[in-house]
Amino acid sequence: MEKNGVTQYYLLKYCGIDNKTLANMKKNGNITLLTVEKIYKALNSKGIHCTLDDIVKFTD
Repeated sequence: MEKNGVTQYYLLKYCGIDNKTLANMKKNGNITLLTVEKIYKALNSKGIHCTLDDIVKFTD
């Protein structure tokens, strides 16, 4: 996200993600599919065409 100019402020202001969720993301914590959807839609509306693989990484 950094290479595409997506800041924490952008996530808070335009994606509708709250501070608690953002803090959880920074710690590689769990997020909901609703949060993934918000990020996906916001990035694509900004002209950054991405896939879900660009947003999340599944680990064992």
